[in-house]
Amino acid sequence: MTDVLIVGGGIGGLALAQGLRKHGITVAVYERDRRRDDRVDRYRLAINPAGSRSLRACLPDRHWQAFIDTAGRPGGGFGFLGTDLRTLVLVEDAVMYPDDPDPAERAYPVDRHTLRGVLLDGLDDTVHYDKAFERYELAADGRPTARFADGTSATCDVLVGADGINSRVRAQYLPTATQRDAGAVGVGLKLPLNDDTRAWLPARLAEGMNLIVTGAPHFLFTSVFERRQPVGDDYLLCAFVARNELFPSRPERLDGPQLKAYVAGLITHWHPALRQLIDQCPPNDVSAFPFQASDRPAPWAPSRVTVLGDAVHGMPPAGGNGANTALRDAALLTRQLSLADGGHLPLLDVIGGYEAEMRAYGFHAVDLALRTLHQGMMSNPVSVGLTRGWFSLCGIASPLRRMTFGASWAKISAPRQWERSATNRTS
Repeated sequence: MTDVLIVGGGIGGLALAQGLRKHGITVAVYERDRRRDDRVDRYRLAINPAGSRSLRACLPDRHWQAFIDTAGRPGGGFGFLGTDLRTLVLVEDAVMYPDDPDPAERAYPVDRHTLRGVLLDGLDDTVHYDKAFERYELAADGRPTARFADGTSATCDVLVGADGINSRVRAQYLPTATQRDAGAVGVGLKLPLNDDTRAWLPARLAEGMNLIVTGAPHFLFTSVFERRQPVGDDYLLCAFVARNELFPSRPERLDGPQLKAYVAGLITHWHPALRQLIDQCPPNDVSAFPFQASDRPAPWAPSRVTVLGDAVHGMPPAGGNGANTALRDAALLTRQLSLADGGHLPLLDVIGGYEAEMRAYGFHAVDLALRTLHQGMMSNPVSVGLTRGWFSLCGIASPLRRMTFGASWAKISAPRQWERSATNRTS
């Protein structure tokens, strides 16, 4: 029996834990948070078909149904708007993700906190809190022992670093794998959606996802999270993204009112409703995140230590592929480790296969996120004019919309060969 230790209880680490338990593999998660409810990060995630497919592979039936039941209300499309709120083009949901009869091949808006609750369900005896990872040691047979800040340790057959972009596991395992400043800062804001805010919020901003195209080195992204059954906690997620030089150094140290003031100073000529949107977001729901991106490392020899998610291929949130890629890692690593646990392949072979495939799609996602980020901050007048003109043409002609936007969403979430094989085995 394979014994797996996961450092980090985020989305990817917990999905891996569920997947391994589903396959009868012994697993333990060590999380630095002191208790289950320490994380209160409530914001919308866009789970694309790659993420849905991966969740279906990892989750027991009951948990998969809970994921579907707690997902937000779908629909609304993706709007590209000017700062005057004029719609340049509205990309329909059917263009982004054509309807599929298989629920595991659809896209879902989800609340991150709610999804984490689904992933934690049934793992009370698996997740160990207040365990800050410090380092690992390898025995003569290659088995890792993880050591924690409280003086405790745990030995396993496989150690998985799922501890985020500042991963201590990766720092020791792949010391030459580096991250770089992506050149931008994101300010996250949330506006509660209730009768009062809906009374003044423009209709287009109250549905789907939208990108405010500015022609300046900053932009605003908005997305709605509405539960299927109203419980009073619907919200509009806003992400104001700007080049580093538009904010002071260490913007993450600024409080909510300070961040709102900086944003307000950059949008003085925008539509009044957009300025009101920023003004009305509660200060406690405002925070800044300097964006980072992982550099593509050279291939490495597999061992009994590996990494997933942001710990290896961290990326800016532009495009919304970070969580989906971490979920894909979890599904693939589950598949590979189950092959080793069943005696079908040697352990190092399956880990090496996971890492080679993960590098391919993971760093493709990083590259896409960086391109999306830089396109959003594009300020060259000629490029901006051409983009706006093309968007306007796409708004008139549906074939142009499908040609321009359909492939960009479909390519990143299309099934890879091993995912198609898994589907064929279970159909």
